[in-house]
Amino acid sequence: MSLILLAKGFALGISMILPLGSQNAMMLNQGINRNHHLLTASFFALSDILLITFGVMGGSFLLASNEIMFDLLTWGGILFLCSYAAMSVKAAFSGTTDSASGRSAKKSLKIVLISSFLVTFLNPHVYIDMLMIIGSVGGQYQGSNKIYFMLGLMSASVFWFFTLAIGAAKLSKQLSKPHIKGAIDITVAIIMFAIAWSLLTTWLAG
Repeated sequence: MSLILLAKGFALGISMILPLGSQNAMMLNQGINRNHHLLTASFFALSDILLITFGVMGGSFLLASNEIMFDLLTWGGILFLCSYAAMSVKAAFSGTTDSASGRSAKKSLKIVLISSFLVTFLNPHVYIDMLMIIGSVGGQYQGSNKIYFMLGLMSASVFWFFTLAIGAAKLSKQLSKPHIKGAIDITVAIIMFAIAWSLLTTWLAG
């Protein structure tokens, strides 16, 4: 039974995290540039572990009942995602990238950590996925069953982010070619703008 619950948690976690979102887009870029990519993967995985624990243990009700907090998160997320998208567009067309290696200038550890924090905690979709949806499913289990389910969810995040980070770093030479890196930057910008737009339409509909 415990293995089945672990598998269920892992499958749900992968299905929630697999669609390319703001965290995945940033993780891909960090891996390509080999710019604190393992630290970024660790931060994202630990953040997911925290949010999963909070959601499954019932914290989703606190967020759902606080409209002001959700509004602040939504607009903070919109502004940050638009800014990140604009920087990606600039990187795609800027002449400041190293044409020989195709790699962008590396960001400092401080900037990477701040960006990782903002991408994670200023994105209301993270709370909807990790708290509302996962929280409601995990709430069906009790005792040790809930623990096994949570461990499955957490292992999915750890597996995914480190796989993406290491894979992007290993393929860095190929992915860092100017035309490929430019296409990735444009794709990242489109994803960021799309998420920002979805946040805005959701807020307007509410």
